[in-house]
Amino acid sequence: MEKRRDFMKKVAIATGGLAFSNQSFGFTAKSYNRIIGANDRINVSIIGLNGRGGSMCTTFAKQDKCLVTSVCDVDSRTIPNTQKKIQNATGTTDVPKGEKDFRNVLRDKDVDAIYIATPDHWHATMTILGCQAGKHVYVEKPLSHNPREGELAVEAALKYKRVVQMGAQRRSSPLAIQCMDELHNGVIGRIYFAKCWYTNARKAMQLKPAPIPEWLNYDLWQGPAPRQPYQDGLIHYNWHWLWTYGTGEALNNGTHEVDLARWGLGVDLPTRVTSVGGRYQFKDAWQTPDTQIVCMDYPGRISLMWENRSSNGRKIEGADRGVIFYGDNGSLDTDGEDYTVYDLNGKVVRQVKKQSAAENAALQGRNTASPSLGLDSLHVANFLQAVRDNKKPNSDVVQGHKSVLAMQLGNIAWRVGRDLHINPSNGHIINDPEAQKLWSRAYEPGWEPKV
Repeated sequence: MEKRRDFMKKVAIATGGLAFSNQSFGFTAKSYNRIIGANDRINVSIIGLNGRGGSMCTTFAKQDKCLVTSVCDVDSRTIPNTQKKIQNATGTTDVPKGEKDFRNVLRDKDVDAIYIATPDHWHATMTILGCQAGKHVYVEKPLSHNPREGELAVEAALKYKRVVQMGAQRRSSPLAIQCMDELHNGVIGRIYFAKCWYTNARKAMQLKPAPIPEWLNYDLWQGPAPRQPYQDGLIHYNWHWLWTYGTGEALNNGTHEVDLARWGLGVDLPTRVTSVGGRYQFKDAWQTPDTQIVCMDYPGRISLMWENRSSNGRKIEGADRGVIFYGDNGSLDTDGEDYTVYDLNGKVVRQVKKQSAAENAALQGRNTASPSLGLDSLHVANFLQAVRDNKKPNSDVVQGHKSVLAMQLGNIAWRVGRDLHINPSNGHIINDPEAQKLWSRAYEPGWEPKV
């Protein structure tokens, strides 16, 4: 198949060499009119149509001055279904172009931005290639499969001057923004600890060798990952629990709560990370922990803890997921929108809840396709406006990387079985060669990400 290095040569030819020019992707008025059109319409391609992509395609299609011009997936069955969804959502007869190879999308000069809802092992590589091809990027969490990829994604966004938004939708919630403002203005005093969690009742994973389905381009599905035999049951969700493709519950769902916790605590990168847990509920092919606690220490006597139970659905603090902040004058808990302030004795001081019908589109922690419902539209609108205005989006690539890196370090600590000492200036692991080997990964030859 066509490798990354060959593809980028073709992109450079197709765009007249622009893909590799820092200067050419500056946002002058003249170039901006060329990129997004005089009427500010943004043409978007949806890449990855199962799960999140199948939900988000209509969210993009319904946005003002946004046109979904193409949809793309290696599973050919999803393309006509998604095209129909978009037609129904917009009430038009226009049919987005269907693509089976994302590289065709990147070659399309009419595409201004891409939305990425592929498996985790593709997120950073596709983000980097998108930036190099001159596209703005909305990428679902996690930003990257491993820490080095996250660094490269940040480098690519800055080098090619692209807007990159990670799908941490709570960053665009008006109530979450209000909650964070209150925290930062001292509603519970000095905040020193945040506890966050996620629970589910996932079943055992059954994988078995099988022929590659005729509807699937399995080679391209694997992309940058080293080649492995196809197994029935892997696609389209169980890849989350295998290190080759996924990042476990820590990055699948933990990213959301840890991002909120970091935001509220006002911290960047930790000094120490530890993790305990395991795959306890079932004996199967699942490699990542189904039960896990990740603890992080930050400069300034601040700590953060994330707890997960993927296969035991009992709620924690009465909720499937959430964050509690502790300060020297009280505490505050939130699901990412509603929040409650308590005094030091645990007495409720004030509750803030969603009011409108749109706000009452509640967070559904166990809905894999659209867990945040109304927040998606706000976050997409923020991304599109950031592209038009040449401004940083609410969940920009730098903040996204910091939240994802925190949980990646938690996974690394769990895999090596000990505490990690971290340089808080860059997030790098200190004096642990075994752990440092997990900073990156092995790649299928020709698919190594480069900026």
